[in-house]
Amino acid sequence: MSGQKIQIGQVWKKVGTEETFLVTKLYNEALSTIAVLRPTGAATASMIRIRVERQGEGQNLPGYAMAQGGDAR
Repeated sequence: MSGQKIQIGQVWKKVGTEETFLVTKLYNEALSTIAVLRPTGAATASMIRIRVERQGEGQNLPGYAMAQGGDAR
């Protein structure tokens, strides 16, 4: 998707599984942007940090795809 921007509150699905993750935080570190993901339905599970890839005008999380409609529960 051209021009897609990662935002807090979006739900992403791990490619190849049914696991879904909520974007809880975005921050800049040196020359990259980091997204912090929390598994949906598991409030006490460990957070995952993923480096955001830039693709032209858009952004992507490697190994993850945007969940359909933003709500995969």
